[in-house]
Amino acid sequence: MIFWILVSLMALVVAGLLALAALRARITAEPAAAYDLRVYRDQLAGVDRDLARGVIDAADAERIRTEISRRILAADTQMQAEATDPAQTRRSALIVALASAVVVIAGSLWFYTSLGAPGYGDLPLKLRLEIAEQNRTERPAQAEAEARMPAQAQPQLEAGYADLLQKLRDTVAKRPDDIQGHILLAQHEANTGNLRAAYAAKARVIELLQGDVTAADFSEQAELMIMAAGGYVSPEAEGVLRQALQRNPEYGPARYYWGVMLLQVGRPDLAFEIWVRTLEAAPADAAWAEAIRTRIGEVAMRAGVEYTPPPVAALPGPSQEDMQAASEMDADSRNEMIRGMVERLSERLATEGGTPQEWSRLIGALAVLGETERAQTILAEARQVYAETPEALTLIESTAQQAGLGQ
Repeated sequence: MIFWILVSLMALVVAGLLALAALRARITAEPAAAYDLRVYRDQLAGVDRDLARGVIDAADAERIRTEISRRILAADTQMQAEATDPAQTRRSALIVALASAVVVIAGSLWFYTSLGAPGYGDLPLKLRLEIAEQNRTERPAQAEAEARMPAQAQPQLEAGYADLLQKLRDTVAKRPDDIQGHILLAQHEANTGNLRAAYAAKARVIELLQGDVTAADFSEQAELMIMAAGGYVSPEAEGVLRQALQRNPEYGPARYYWGVMLLQVGRPDLAFEIWVRTLEAAPADAAWAEAIRTRIGEVAMRAGVEYTPPPVAALPGPSQEDMQAASEMDADSRNEMIRGMVERLSERLATEGGTPQEWSRLIGALAVLGETERAQTILAEARQVYAETPEALTLIESTAQQAGLGQ
């Protein structure tokens, strides 16, 4: 109620000031022709002064007087036409003032009802925290969130791939304790967009591992659940993320989705705290790091914090001149050039070390060149180098998986 009283008083004060200005302007204003008359009379007096000083002769003075007199008569006629009754002027000014007041007050109410939150009470910090906790405890379950998702068309699979996928499903159904079967099933169900079956298969993998589970396993299951719910982090997905963070509190993908959950329940302050620390230690080319970098500015603003994301360091690589030269080479020369860059990168990593991104680049390049055995050797070395850095190890393992290298 106090809010409405204050807003009403402010609107009335503004409307009153506008009305007062309109009244004064209308009452004190003079016709435009009155100013012209003063100018013409000054000009007429100036003609007499010029004639007395001998600047002009009598004939010119008479001609100028005639012209100025004609203009004076025209201005006087115009002024008489513009002159109105003072009472009428006051009434017009009053109408303008009232119209301004109505526009200010009605416009303020319209803007507030459109952009504001009428009927919404004050939100002190304690109440906001209580609302956030209520949102967290009462938010929809995973099944309910999935039920709300719009129906999506099933992807068109090649006949051969569809047959293999169905055989895999049948095999896993007959062999429920086959870990490798469930791992493959989770991957292929995710590839075909069957996310519910994918996270169910991943959950079975975790169950079969009997405690030998990593943060990555739980984080992957949670990600599949979140994707199945259209980006919504359900209480069940939160529980899976909690399992990942208990095993590795610094695991980047799980920390990213934990921040998403905090945003969804109304805690941008906590989301910013966890994201900013995660981003500082994130690999430059990690997808989840880029997702944080894209949204953290908005989250910082909602949290009331001034923040500028750190710049992304450019990865060393071939220059523009190298790329131009490679495009003009034949296939053999181009391959030789690529092998030369790979060898230089390999030598530098062996002698000086490098970033996780450079190790990943070398592993991927060797796999593309067909040097699988050497790529395996570099992979094993990278695992040793970054054994105590989970984020870096995650990037390297992802590259190895994409390159088709074994565990």
